Amino acid sequence: MIDLFSGLDAWVLVSLVLALTFVLAFEFINGFHDTANAVATVIYTKAMPPHLAVFFSGVFNFLGVLLGGVGVAYAIVHLLPVELLINVNTGHGLAMVFSLLAAAIAWNLGTWYFGIPASSSHTLIGSILGVGLANALISDIPLGDGVNWQKAVDIGVSLLLSPMAGFAVAALVLLGLKWWRPLSKMHKTPEQRRKLDDKKHPPFWNRLVLVMSAMGVSFVHGSNDGQKGIGLIMLVLIGIVPSQFVLDLNSTTYQIERTRDATLHLSQFYQRNEATLGEFLALGKAKNGDLPEQFSCNPQQTEPTIAALLKSLEGVTEYRSLTPEKRVEVRRYLLCLDDTAKKVGKLPGLQAREKADLDKLRKDLTATTEYAPFWVILAVALALGLGTMVGWKRVVLTIGEKIGKQGMTYAQGMSAQITAACAIGMANIFSLPVSTTHVLSSGVAGTMVANKSGLQGGTVKTILLAWVLTLPATVALSAGLFWIATKFIV
Repeated sequence: MIDLFSGLDAWVLVSLVLALTFVLAFEFINGFHDTANAVATVIYTKAMPPHLAVFFSGVFNFLGVLLGGVGVAYAIVHLLPVELLINVNTGHGLAMVFSLLAAAIAWNLGTWYFGIPASSSHTLIGSILGVGLANALISDIPLGDGVNWQKAVDIGVSLLLSPMAGFAVAALVLLGLKWWRPLSKMHKTPEQRRKLDDKKHPPFWNRLVLVMSAMGVSFVHGSNDGQKGIGLIMLVLIGIVPSQFVLDLNSTTYQIERTRDATLHLSQFYQRNEATLGEFLALGKAKNGDLPEQFSCNPQQTEPTIAALLKSLEGVTEYRSLTPEKRVEVRRYLLCLDDTAKKVGKLPGLQAREKADLDKLRKDLTATTEYAPFWVILAVALALGLGTMVGWKRVVLTIGEKIGKQGMTYAQGMSAQITAACAIGMANIFSLPVSTTHVLSSGVAGTMVANKSGLQGGTVKTILLAWVLTLPATVALSAGLFWIATKFIV
């Protein structure tokens, strides 16, 4: 790892250390900001003592990051348009990273201080969108090209639907439990349990389910939110030290051959579907040396891009043998071909089988660009896990007592946590970032409605206001910071 940073100018090295510190600080804050939601019910219902709950939640968050993969990480990265990703330089990389991180950290700390279960996911996404839009304005390119809007829409839909699903499903689960065991002690609040039964803890089976579901929420939270931190660090590394991180330098000869084969098969795929794709890709019209000096990702230049990539990879058995400039060039070609293939997959006229083949080719194309070194994953896991163990008290009280007009019952806690764990786990499978905060607090609200407990208007309004304001506030804050940073850094 250390040798990757040798030979850097002092100011670049200092900037890199500061940027990495900012990302890990964001993940640490994310730990105590969001993970309070994961342990809120298990602490409030006294299923576990607070110190044990936050410790084991931290452990499961740590494991979630280690085992979660990088699908969500690159979903976050690709919110930025491919043109910005392939043409980023050190100055712009610094400005971009510090602006979005400063905005995200400021908003997270503010909402945590006031005990508001705001979403770190919305915070991060808003900050990235702000940087992309500001870059468009500064660079005099259309706002429509400043952000990968298709990816933004996909993520926006997942962020919107997940809390709605959490509300409805948690309510249904609770109604099912009330129908199944209407007189069970699981429908008591901790206060009722203490007064009527003179017991401090939930019944054994309810306690077991509460503990297991809380650890499940912690694990999937670590997987989903930890990947966002991994994506941020990869943005930092690619933006500031591109020569070392634009490609996975540990790629095997076999992996490089798969990339080369995928490029060849992609060319064959386009030729096979020339009748459908010929006009969109200008097949047969561009000559193999027609790539402009300032590379731009244009579907009309697909054939020259494929030819240039195959030439660059000819005889290559390891990426370390390429010059730093060549590595950047190869990544540009790969990202561009993947972006074009994604657009092609959405065109009408392609058969379902052909689209499935194209998806497989895209995975092989990006196998050596969408990666994360183990030390990055480990650092994020540690930051998120340690952050889990502090600062949880403010949000626990809000989740347990201030959403509904009555305290939370054991059955409500189980319903909300099981729903949240399943919803976030499904999002991880499909590489979609979702908000643990929104899913869990919506689930609690759903159980309050199903239990006819009613909702506390003041708290619900505060939470909704934070949800509504998070995106525009962080977009504006990060855009403003990026504009200022470009005046001093770039």
